[in-house]
Amino acid sequence: MNHSSALNTAPSTPMKKKIITALVAVLIGHVGVLWAVGQIKSPEFKAIEKEPLKVRFVKIQQSPKPLPPKPKAEPKKQPPVPKEVKKVEIVKKQLPPPPKKVEKVQQVKKAETPKPVAKAVDVPTKPILNSTISESKVVKPAAVAKPLPITPPTPPAPVTPPAPPAPASPKNVSIGGSGVQWSRSPKPNYNNKDLDGQTRTIVVHIEANEKGVVTSARISRSSGLPELDEKILRAVRSSKFKPYKENGVAYPISADQPFELTLNPRG
Repeated sequence: MNHSSALNTAPSTPMKKKIITALVAVLIGHVGVLWAVGQIKSPEFKAIEKEPLKVRFVKIQQSPKPLPPKPKAEPKKQPPVPKEVKKVEIVKKQLPPPPKKVEKVQQVKKAETPKPVAKAVDVPTKPILNSTISESKVVKPAAVAKPLPITPPTPPAPVTPPAPPAPASPKNVSIGGSGVQWSRSPKPNYNNKDLDGQTRTIVVHIEANEKGVVTSARISRSSGLPELDEKILRAVRSSKFKPYKENGVAYPISADQPFELTLNPRG
């Protein structure tokens, strides 16, 4: 055993020597390189003398602002020359005097007085004289025709517009299917307490115009509970139909809508 171990260790000794020799050579080489570098003189650089900077402050003169233009002197207004006012004399026209009434006097000839007749008896007789009759007729002036009052022309009678056509009677239709359709269906809000513990059935008669707006809603079959009926009516009045049309013409409608209100198992 000792002989074999001596044979194994014998060749390793010269290898160690070679390695140590190589390491020593490397160290010596490094030391030489460092010594050579240390011997090299570093180049001398001349110091550069810099002159100090001379700074000169220059004051910037701002250009003077242009003066605003002087307002032009307004020309003096000459006082207006008063215009001569002409005096106009108002001449009052004298109305012509009213026409005088002309009286026409008709002269009547005097009747001849008969001569006295002598009688046998010498009796003094008195002459009979017929009194003169003068009749004067006053003729009234001709009546002046008075101007007739001008009556304004009577305005033409106002044209009464034609009476609007009577609204078409609502058509009885069914809801759903081939009948009228809901655009906003009623959504009643109720609970089991409102139903009083049992299923309820309500029928509401509804009327709507051409646009589908509900105009009337009434209970045609009550649930037996007025408060529940009122809740259903409020839901129906807030709903809306699609316009019901026949041949492109919209008509008002009337329909019956049943509601079956069931109990909620959740309460």
